[in-house]
Amino acid sequence: MVSQDEINAKAKAAVMDFDDEAVEEVCEEAIDAGVDVVSLIQDGLTAGMNEIGDQFEQGTLFLPHVIAASEAMSAGVAVLTPVLEKQGAGVESKGKIAIGTIEGDIHTIGKDIVATMLKIAGFQVIDLGRDVPIADYVAAVKEHQPLAIGSSALMTTTMVLQMQVEEQLKEAGLRDSVKTMVGGAPVTQDWADKIGADIYAENATDAVVKCKALVE
Repeated sequence: MVSQDEINAKAKAAVMDFDDEAVEEVCEEAIDAGVDVVSLIQDGLTAGMNEIGDQFEQGTLFLPHVIAASEAMSAGVAVLTPVLEKQGAGVESKGKIAIGTIEGDIHTIGKDIVATMLKIAGFQVIDLGRDVPIADYVAAVKEHQPLAIGSSALMTTTMVLQMQVEEQLKEAGLRDSVKTMVGGAPVTQDWADKIGADIYAENATDAVVKCKALVE
């Protein structure tokens, strides 16, 4: 019987090898073995993606590598999503959360995992997509009146735009009506504090815990 740690390590290695088929096989093996798919996503797939991101920041890997790893991880998430959605079936709605990947950033995996996990936890998720203009975050708050609005940034160059979400919500007179959540590989609690965001989400599980705290 394969252990959680073994399956997570295999998933991480497959992402770092940019191997879509290997990732899919590991995820199917995980489902058959009945291991925790949330742990597999965070400690396997996402761990591999984070390491790729670190190497990209250091200049040892390049954008095609990041894209290839993202595609491999997406292939795995696609296999796991039906299992995750089944786990969340029948959960009473806790309210709306709007999330997107910040303007200038085309990465979606982290945001997609957070969205899936929030749905499982019973939230209605308004997915704004990727490369989301700052004005669209403001418009989403006006239109949907969510409990929280989240922005994900995978690069230090796009992370700075999270500050503009805070500023434009204030200018629109909406900042006090919604909680703001930030996340992504380069984002830290210190950054969230600096820009005035209400919530820093270290990972998908952390995002769910902190969003649940808003309604409990």
